[in-house]
Amino acid sequence: MRTREFGKLGWAVSEIGFGSWALGGGAWGQQSDDDSIAALHRALDLGVNLIDTAPGYGNGRSEQVIARALEGRHAKVHLVTKTPPKIGPWPPAPHDAVEQRYPEDYLRTNLEERLRFLKTDCIDVLLLHVWSRAWNRDPRPLETLAKFKAEGKIRAFGISTPDHDQDQLNTLLANGQIDVIQIVYNLFEQQPAAEALPLARASGVAVMGRLVFDEGSLTGKLTPTTRFPEGDFRNRYFRDTRLGETVARVEKIRADLEGTGYTMPQAAIQFALADPAMSCVIPGMRNPAQVESNIASAAMEPMDSQLLEKLYKHIWLRGNWHA
Repeated sequence: MRTREFGKLGWAVSEIGFGSWALGGGAWGQQSDDDSIAALHRALDLGVNLIDTAPGYGNGRSEQVIARALEGRHAKVHLVTKTPPKIGPWPPAPHDAVEQRYPEDYLRTNLEERLRFLKTDCIDVLLLHVWSRAWNRDPRPLETLAKFKAEGKIRAFGISTPDHDQDQLNTLLANGQIDVIQIVYNLFEQQPAAEALPLARASGVAVMGRLVFDEGSLTGKLTPTTRFPEGDFRNRYFRDTRLGETVARVEKIRADLEGTGYTMPQAAIQFALADPAMSCVIPGMRNPAQVESNIASAAMEPMDSQLLEKLYKHIWLRGNWHA
């Protein structure tokens, strides 16, 4: 497993991090804790040393399963979790007051719960799970996170971008006000390459790339007739004509990959890793087979500039499908 420097923090993190949303069940359908723990153990055995989670992944279930999987494991694993804003619109509305969505007492209470669920006394990275561009003028929750860092409860902090706007944090990136950013970057969503990724690299901000498979479409396994289990959020994400349109675009990418030696999943991972600002990508994994596939994809030779140029044309400005 190749590693990369995690921004100015200087940590050596595996190029593949473990995305654990599906481990919480719920939005991704049924998930066995035994399968989750087997997947985590296989990832750790193969060199993965960063795990991303959040309390919203099954109301804390993902965090608690991770804690169980790490019992008795002594190798260093970088734990990344998140604090959501207090109840209100998601993503936050421009007129929402930041001090009401992320008040200091709430942030502290939530952090203590994260520590308890993960069975640790220090979290490596605490991210605010969503943000509003309007809050860049007065990002006071970051002052609270800095206090937690000084107290030794967290080692670093940052923000996960809202799904609909990957440039919301550019002011904070330019000013170096966060340690880590988690951002959507894939073959369809390429906008971060214009500003956010260069700003992060220049400021030494670690970048975690999420949705490298676009909720599964960029694995190349979906068809126009794919049906998701009841309760699976992808029924909404790929609703109406979206699935058919997405599959058609995926097939155009697949055509460009002919003769290159890359499968769709391999290309999706290598494309995201090709940007020099990227510290790691965090594809979701729910069983050992998916772990092995993703790690094998990361182990391939990096994409050459000629293929990257061909793939850049697949950018797709389609709005926020998570809404």
